This record gives sequence, C-alpha cells and structure tokens, in this order.
Amino acid sequence: MSVPGRAVLITGCSSGIGRATAERLAARGWSVYATARDLASIQTLASPNCRLLRLDVTDPDSIQEAVAVVEDAAGAVGVLINNAGYSQSGAVETVPMDLVRTQFETNLFGPLGLIQAVLPGMRRAGWGRIVNMSSMGGKLTFPGAGLYHASKHAMEALSDALRFEVRGFGVDVIVVEPGIITTGFASAAASSVPAGTASEGPYDDFNSAVAVVTQMVYEGGALRRLGGGPGAVARVIERALEAKHPRARYPVTASARLLMTARKVMPDGAWDAFLRRQFPQPGPH
Repeated sequence: MSVPGRAVLITGCSSGIGRATAERLAARGWSVYATARDLASIQTLASPNCRLLRLDVTDPDSIQEAVAVVEDAAGAVGVLINNAGYSQSGAVETVPMDLVRTQFETNLFGPLGLIQAVLPGMRRAGWGRIVNMSSMGGKLTFPGAGLYHASKHAMEALSDALRFEVRGFGVDVIVVEPGIITTGFASAAASSVPAGTASEGPYDDFNSAVAVVTQMVYEGGALRRLGGGPGAVARVIERALEAKHPRARYPVTASARLLMTARKVMPDGAWDAFLRRQFPQPGPH
C-alpha cells in the first residue's frame, strides 16, 4: 500500500521492540526518526532512512522539540509509534508514590503528550497513524505488577476513545498487544521491585517471588516457548501500517492470544485461583 505520510516517529529505540521496529521500517523505505533519552544508545541505528533524535517522553519540552524537527522536515508526523515504557513491579502498598508517578509519566502521560503534539499536523495532512504499544497486560493483571497493568489498561481506554475521535480526520489508532517478548523487560521489571523495609515486611516474600517468577516466565518458563523476539512485534507493526484498513488491535505471540482469551472467559474467582498457583498470596503468617 502507498501511504501519504511516511515520516515515522518512534519512541524508546535504545533496545528491544523500538530498535527492531526502527531497523525494519527504515530498511523498507520509511523515513524513520528513532528516538531515545540517550543519543549514544542509538548511534548504530543511523542510516539514510533513519535519523536520530533525543526524546524524553517525560519532558514536555523534549516532546515539542522532537515533533517540531519532524514537522520541519516532513510537514507532519505521518506515524507515531508510542513504544517507550517499562514495568514497575512490587505490591501496590510497597511502591512509593514518586515511583508510581514515574510509571504513569512514562507509560501514559508521555505518550498522551506526543499524541496531542502530532495530531494537529495529522489533521492538516488528512492522514495519520498512531500506534500505541500496550501489552497483553492491558487486558489482564498479574499480582505484583498492578501499577504497570494500570498504566496499560489506561492506554487501552485512551486508545479506544481516541480511535473514535480522530477517525473522521483520516487518522487511525492502532493498539499493539505483545505477550512474552524476549527483551530486557524481565530483568528491568524484576529489579524495580522495592527493597523490603520494616513497614513493608508483610510483602517481602511476595515481592521476592514476583521478581523470581517474572524472570522465570520470560527467560526459562514454559510460556516462553509461546513468546517471541522484538522482531515479531516489528513485523506486526509494519503490517498494520501497510494495511488499507488496519485493525484496532493486534495481539502478538501465542502467549498473548492464549492468556487474553483465558482472562476473557474465566470468572474473577477462577482467574484468582489460577494466579494462586503461580504466586504466593500475601497474608498474616
């Protein structure tokens, strides 16, 4: 499909899905603007079709500056891929509010700021595509990752409302829902678990188990065989961008399809019982 706006702004390109997507789209002729907080981390992405920009999604000035660069060069951001994000792990009671705010600044408020920044140009052009990176975690929740899941549930809701609001301007909103993807996600999530303190003692064993289970699922568990690499997500994103009429949602990997279907059909009590087989449930000892 020939599309009118081939300038693609991608966040979080230093590794994983963002890097794989930038490489794939640049190799196929898209004009890619790969971004990261640290330009040194993406130097190897530079190519005739891939320009590098510093962008911190938690900094409104940084957002405006990056969008302005693309608009000056291309007239408008044709495609925004909101990929930057991470998982803040830990029992809800134990995570300090400053870390909660940082989770939402990165996973929700930053992407929203970018959406608001690129939409005027997309509306002027009469075409655009906004790809919001959600997760199977936007449709289900694992214990010990409630804050991450809350940010992804919010991204799903935001995308649903936005899809209706901008379709009449020629802008499509696409949600990508990866399952288990073998990147540095697991290690980062496990290391984000708050350290135990006297006041957090009731959750110490639980938080430790969350870190272990997260590592195991992504790096050696049975579900890992139903996962995939960052390239699998990049291929799905490319397919969505090339589609004449893209779908609203694209699950990626068998693990995403399996677990989201299970959560959809299982009553809450049955889901909780399933989780108790995977995680120790906090309580008095």
